[in-house]
Amino acid sequence: MDFELNEEQAQIRKVAKDFVDREIVPFAAEWDRTETMDRSIVGKLAQVGFLGGPLPESYGGMGIDNVSYCLIIEELGRSDSSVRGVVSVNVGLVGKTILKWGTEEQKRHWLPLLASGEKLGCYGLTEPHSGSDAASLKTKAVRDGNDWILTGSKMFITNGTWAGVALVFARTGDDSARGITAFLVPTDSDGFSANKVTGKLGLRAQDTGELVLDGVRVSDENRLGDEGQGFKVAMSALDSGRMSLAAGSVGIAQGCLEASIKYSTEREQFARPIARFQLVQELIADMAVEIEAARLLTWRVATMADRGEKHTLQSSYAKYFASEVAVRASNNAVQVHGGYGYIDEYPVGKYLKDARVATLYEGTSQIQKLIIGRALTGENAFV
Repeated sequence: MDFELNEEQAQIRKVAKDFVDREIVPFAAEWDRTETMDRSIVGKLAQVGFLGGPLPESYGGMGIDNVSYCLIIEELGRSDSSVRGVVSVNVGLVGKTILKWGTEEQKRHWLPLLASGEKLGCYGLTEPHSGSDAASLKTKAVRDGNDWILTGSKMFITNGTWAGVALVFARTGDDSARGITAFLVPTDSDGFSANKVTGKLGLRAQDTGELVLDGVRVSDENRLGDEGQGFKVAMSALDSGRMSLAAGSVGIAQGCLEASIKYSTEREQFARPIARFQLVQELIADMAVEIEAARLLTWRVATMADRGEKHTLQSSYAKYFASEVAVRASNNAVQVHGGYGYIDEYPVGKYLKDARVATLYEGTSQIQKLIIGRALTGENAFV
């Protein structure tokens, strides 16, 4: 399979690189220190088209292919994963899911709002006591005429306090995966509240929230997909989300490589640049090879998605490998930088903090291994 970028994809990568170097890189360290992000970045992301990149032009997007979208996400990951998360969730988990499962009315209402940044989306699956075992969620939706009454809570929700719409998964039937339904819940609904989660190891500038639904009433017109299809909706969203997360992880690792090359050629010890030492070159070479492999796995998923092919297994390959590569690359980068890698004068410490969570959310590395193992052996370790 040929992964050479075409002219349009190369141009999109350049636009993304120029954007992040101008609008994000100069501010990322300070945002990380203060656990805040300038919300004007949302408008800037929308203006350059990143909040609706792969969504069709008829719904306010750019209509770009998934490889181009991954190039954007990689550059955002290279600059600041906190910003990358805003785009990944808004587009990959929410926008694309509405595009796949929504009615025409839902798509025409919500997608232009998401693409323009007028509203951001958040993805409400994880709960305080329901993480890897997503099918055990407790949030309930009870039918009341043509409405549903939602009660429960969600935890670790990216864009949680910034979002204008929450894609919420709630139990409408029995305790199995077949008893879950998806809803599009406006966050200004009565009974809906969001609390900011702080004190995170990484992604410190990213808005992360706890969602509380206290008798939130939504119309049946806000149901996404059929009743009882919510788990299928959630898993299909994660196929797209894991591709985004893989691309962002490649970006982290690429940033580590670039920083390490620059530092090692400038830093001198024993009267020579440390880049001349074999063990430093080994650290850099390991990074470079694994990054190439992770990038190609990610582009393969994007290519399959562009072809309309099922890519659940390939998304798990890419997400698992790329997130682990990001951790190894950032750890190597700190080692190359020595003591300076341990302070925030250089970006590699932040890369390490941001990379660590990539092995946890949207399915831990262990969950990805079980998905891969099930696909290869036909045996289900989840039951």
